[in-house]
Amino acid sequence: MSLTANWSYPTSIRFGAGRISEVADACAVAGIKNPLLITDRGLAQMEITTNTLDLLETAGLGRALFADVDPNPNEKNAEAGVRAYQDGGHDGVVAFGGGSGLDLGKLVAFLAGQTRPLWDFEDIGDWWTRADADAIAPIVAVPTTAGTGSEVGRASVITNSVTQEKKIIFHPKFLPTVVICDPELTVGMPKFITAGTGLDAFAHCVEAFCSPHYHPMSQGMALEGMRLVKEYLPRAYADGTDLEARAHMMSAAAMGATAFQKGLGAIHALSHPIGAMYHTHHGTTNAVCMPAVLQFNKPAVTEVLAQAANYLDIPDGFDGFCRYVDSLNDSLGIPKSLTDLGLTTVDVDRVVAGALSDPSRGGNPVEMTQQNTKELLLKIL
Repeated sequence: MSLTANWSYPTSIRFGAGRISEVADACAVAGIKNPLLITDRGLAQMEITTNTLDLLETAGLGRALFADVDPNPNEKNAEAGVRAYQDGGHDGVVAFGGGSGLDLGKLVAFLAGQTRPLWDFEDIGDWWTRADADAIAPIVAVPTTAGTGSEVGRASVITNSVTQEKKIIFHPKFLPTVVICDPELTVGMPKFITAGTGLDAFAHCVEAFCSPHYHPMSQGMALEGMRLVKEYLPRAYADGTDLEARAHMMSAAAMGATAFQKGLGAIHALSHPIGAMYHTHHGTTNAVCMPAVLQFNKPAVTEVLAQAANYLDIPDGFDGFCRYVDSLNDSLGIPKSLTDLGLTTVDVDRVVAGALSDPSRGGNPVEMTQQNTKELLLKIL
């Protein structure tokens, strides 16, 4: 079976090995003549990045790079990125990398033409309508990991460095015009990043599937995304050069991020403040939180996760699904607790407050309260 395709849902996606070669044409389709490639510091000097810059330069599109991006990008990174974008007279962004590079790249394309400050566009009510939609620059997104799915997302997760809170900035035009999903770009991921990002995709699918909101299309996508992770994440982890496994994991990442239009839940509600305060890897933090959250949600998800278990050929319904999650985490070297993740001191009340104010809370199938959220966090510690 050929693992090459062109998709237009949720946006135009050019999927397949070697398709980074089409980056200049993707810019042309998006109407970008002078792109700024935005990625994180770790990727800036890597061959996949320099090769992409070569492709843009050869096509007459310049060679502009901004890489002052933290693992959990913040408003300072955004301000510097907007300044680089404006100083270079750019007319669009190539957002390149994992979640941090993609989120910051999309945000710079959004902010560069706005007159209001960043936090005026937080994902609260209809705040997104404050933006001048015509001033949002076009985006070409190129993921180099298989986890966040930010390449098909309509938002960016940005840390407020002052309050140490993760905030979601939303606008429908955050959705890139063209996405290039080239699994060859993920071959060099180290094992712990393969595991953490892959389990981020899995968490997106699990939480979307369990969310009580109505979205049948997301439901189907979440279920098949779980299957792809189950089948191919262990393979990608065992052999990073397994291109078939890398391709299916790239699909699962995009599927998870599309599916969570239906909602997320307590895994992400906890992971966001933990990551903002203690700078942990997002996907790995999700994986640490997942077993306890599944038990927390058991009264509301026993039946729905039994359906998932049946589809995934996991015996014993909900309990079997939970055992599978435990064994998957173990096989991928995921810590058992936040303490094992390296968090020796945690401000419990502050994390709980952050979880209760996080937008992901609204998709959890069991209502999160001050008391039960604190009890949940203590179990994860």
